[in-house]
Amino acid sequence: MSVFRVARRTALPADEAWRRITDWPAHGRTVPLTRILVETPGPSGTGTVFVARTGLGRVRFDDPMEVVRWEPPTAGHPGRCRLEKRGRVITGWAEIEVAESGGRTLVRWAEELRVSFLPRFLDGVTARTGRVVFGRVVDALLRGQGR
Repeated sequence: MSVFRVARRTALPADEAWRRITDWPAHGRTVPLTRILVETPGPSGTGTVFVARTGLGRVRFDDPMEVVRWEPPTAGHPGRCRLEKRGRVITGWAEIEVAESGGRTLVRWAEELRVSFLPRFLDGVTARTGRVVFGRVVDALLRGQGR
């Protein structure tokens, strides 16, 4: 499995950074060729299920995920969210942490990713690609571009 991490600091308050980074449909508006289908009624929380559908035309795959931990940030406590990826093509998990520190907010995204049809010797390439793609996604979401 490939593991990658992304960390960003922002001037946004923690609750706004959390709202932006856990706006699942906004992820689909920032990831090329992807849309997010939320399958459970809102608001988001433990048990929320959504699918990232990526592809072009008939060539596509689904990345179903479930929120298994949901702890929004509160005064003095970081927010934490964990997603479990439960697809046939992509498996693994993602963990998000949002914490205020020194007048700024730190957003951390860690993900373990396995793409079923890729040989394991490409895990390093998958991790580097994930770090670049999700770094751009986090940047766009924090700028409010996923709205």
